[in-house]
Amino acid sequence: MSPQTNTGCRNIFSIFFLLGCLSMAGKISAAPATASVDTIAGRQIESLTVKTPRARVSLVFENGLRATADGWDKVIESLAPDASIFAYNRPGYGNSQETETARDGATIVEELRQTLRHKGLAPPYILVGHSLGGLYMQLFARRYPEEVSGLVLVDPLLPGIVKKSDEFPFWTRGAKRLFFSSTVNKEIDAIHQTSEQVLSLAPIDDKPIVMLINKPKSATAVGVDFGAFNKDQKTRELVGGMYPKAKRIIVDSDHQVQRQDPVLVVDAIRTIIVMSAPGE
Repeated sequence: MSPQTNTGCRNIFSIFFLLGCLSMAGKISAAPATASVDTIAGRQIESLTVKTPRARVSLVFENGLRATADGWDKVIESLAPDASIFAYNRPGYGNSQETETARDGATIVEELRQTLRHKGLAPPYILVGHSLGGLYMQLFARRYPEEVSGLVLVDPLLPGIVKKSDEFPFWTRGAKRLFFSSTVNKEIDAIHQTSEQVLSLAPIDDKPIVMLINKPKSATAVGVDFGAFNKDQKTRELVGGMYPKAKRIIVDSDHQVQRQDPVLVVDAIRTIIVMSAPGE
């Protein structure tokens, strides 16, 4: 095997690791006993709903790329006595049926709102999103600000960071197609479109926001690049100026903060609960 071939193979597996780091988790193998699969708009959707009658808030959790709802288990366990909770798997994840619909953020947000209505969870919501799920939650809040009382963004992907997928290097595009499911490929291909959807809407600076940002990571939400991310000065300025009133907490964890250090996520959510309470 030639040195060039060896380099190519190393690049493929390195990129595979990179893309997985955008948010890596297994399928729901240890889902809570109360998780259910419902048929909503002709699709089977797996979700966990905890309704706490005396709760003043409803928490909505959105997973990152390739991640499933069980990643929030320890967070949900701590918060369930004090809040109504919804966590789910997007179509194509866990036991949620794959769909042929587009996988851009606008479509995903509308499907989520439809599922919340089906489950009888009325707004306003505190949105909690990890990695790519954080980008979806930013879009939800900008598109429907009257339905959102606050956000917790866990090592989030911010708009403008990821290039169009057809601008990825050859090895990145090849690894993405080779190793990931069609659903994951569609979501990656739509990240740039979702970013544009977010940036086209009015800011949400009036919303209480807590951002947990992993210390070893850059604004890309992963520690390495391989040509998938914009790192030019314009993008840095855009990202740096986003959410100027947000409370930013630098954490020393891995990208899966909710698994590695769930207490940090719980504390951030409790902070938003207090900040978004009437009279605060």
